[in-house]
Amino acid sequence: MYADCPIPNINLENEVFALDSTTISLSLKLFCWVPGKYSRGAVKIHTLLDLRGSIPSFILVTDGKYHDSNVLDVLVPVPGAIYLMDKAYIDFAALYNMHELGAFFVSRAKTTMDYTVIERNFNIDPRYGLRNDPTILLAGYKSSRLYPEPLRLVEYYDDQNDILLTFLSNNHEVSALEIARLYRNRWQIETFFKWIKQNLTIKTLWGQSENAVNIHIWVAISTYLIVARVKHEIKSKLSIYEIMQILGISAFDKTPLIELLTEYQTNQNVKEQLNLFSD
Repeated sequence: MYADCPIPNINLENEVFALDSTTISLSLKLFCWVPGKYSRGAVKIHTLLDLRGSIPSFILVTDGKYHDSNVLDVLVPVPGAIYLMDKAYIDFAALYNMHELGAFFVSRAKTTMDYTVIERNFNIDPRYGLRNDPTILLAGYKSSRLYPEPLRLVEYYDDQNDILLTFLSNNHEVSALEIARLYRNRWQIETFFKWIKQNLTIKTLWGQSENAVNIHIWVAISTYLIVARVKHEIKSKLSIYEIMQILGISAFDKTPLIELLTEYQTNQNVKEQLNLFSD
């Protein structure tokens, strides 16, 4: 449905996914079946978000103690797809399995990672924030056996946040700048999690049992997917989140949906033009 949807600043035909999790804190006294960290209860929602349309393609609901990297053992990689993840997913056995299946990954590298540089790429432009792009082999006793193939280590300076980021990838085909831009698009999954948390608070959960919490989570996700389908069908330029906000305040409005969204979009365009002329 959204297979041809563009990704900001990315000109690749690969499927691109962002993998991450969000934690919903719960009272351990009320939700004793979801142990979390620090003697608190918690539910984790592990999500694989397709960045072409911000559509979740895989979701796993676990207790709060379930480690993020364990999801890689459950996930079935798509050959040729690119998976974006943070350093919590550094599991070299699972990443090598992903590599063997023909999928690519881009992850934040751990600062304690032991490696040897076997080749350097001097064809990088520091004007775009690039600092280094070597090909490496893992040198740790265990890691070198779990992942024996060459990897790529891209260093990128983010001037907006004044931070040096180091990315680890098995993709030797795209440019170093594309690696950095790919990872920057992970913000989409943070937006998705923000919406999830706004709609899943302890005070509004439908019950305290595992079944009740799971139903609430899946109903919220199903609502998100239905709105995504509506957006595609009526070809609205509004985001999924904007459409849900409009529907939330117009639940009892008898105006046909397409007219409701068109009117909102028209009003937004008028406001933008007024702001333009007022400067």
